[in-house]
Amino acid sequence: MPLRAALFRKIHTKGETTMSLLVLQGAVEQGFIYALVALGLYISFRTLDIADLTTDGTFTLGAAVSAVFTVQGQPLLGVVLAFFCGALAGFVTALLQTKLGVQPILAGIITMTALYSVNLMVMGKPNINFFKEKTIFTAAEAMPGGFGSLLQAAAITAVLCVLLVLFLRTQLGLSLRATGDNRDMVSASSINPAFTTTVGLCLSNAVVALSGALIAQYQKFADNTLGTGMVVIGLASLIIGEVLFGRDAPYFGFEQVPDREERARKLLLCKLAEEIALVFVRVAAREQAVDRPFVRFGHFAAAVVPRGDVVGAQLQRRLEERVELDLAV
Repeated sequence: MPLRAALFRKIHTKGETTMSLLVLQGAVEQGFIYALVALGLYISFRTLDIADLTTDGTFTLGAAVSAVFTVQGQPLLGVVLAFFCGALAGFVTALLQTKLGVQPILAGIITMTALYSVNLMVMGKPNINFFKEKTIFTAAEAMPGGFGSLLQAAAITAVLCVLLVLFLRTQLGLSLRATGDNRDMVSASSINPAFTTTVGLCLSNAVVALSGALIAQYQKFADNTLGTGMVVIGLASLIIGEVLFGRDAPYFGFEQVPDREERARKLLLCKLAEEIALVFVRVAAREQAVDRPFVRFGHFAAAVVPRGDVVGAQLQRRLEERVELDLAV
């Protein structure tokens, strides 16, 4: 009897450990997918400095579009279309702000409320389940070891993070960042803040919709209330990340993105370098000596343009295109 009890206790403990590991793995997998919501909110709240409340409706929109196409046997197409549908929702919010003069918070509320009806129309009913259908995680779930879904979710999040970092270092990305820092300076630098705001909101909501599409296929279920509270979850993730990995973090101490005035100053210097170089180019074009100004511009850009953001080579390529237009005229 004691041996039987000990054996039962050992099996029971092993089962609890296995169940705990499965729960932990599922939580990490969903965490990677929900991390995309934090990335989307980072673009709107931190980069553009806009309180965009469209997130709740956009997340559900992505889940609805993904669920409908998964039921039709096209899970990958559903994820792609969910991304673009989210961008369209962000475009509507940006249109309300930039063209109709609606306050950012109110514009987000209007779009979010409208998306509640749109999501119902897309799904045709309050919820959809597709437990017997194949999703983009089906092949990963069949991998040996049971970590296929975890690796796939981590890979998707990592790739999107890298693409976002690369985008924010481009000319358009710097313009977008500067728009959130100082709209007046951006307008004075011949950059249209309405355009950069539209691009930022489209990208932000597209990433959030992608997260909704992935979570719907992961759970094989989509509901019209799936996005409730996504803004709170995303903001909480941003705050926790800044506390742990920010410049003043007590344990990690990773460097943050430079402050707003520094980023705005860098963009202004980049525009100044381009305009000064154009003066040299136009003068040299009349003398048919286009090479000399580029040498001067290279030295000037190396001294003025900050490395790691917009380097002289990128501005020089843009400059060459404008020179060709000037010479053609």
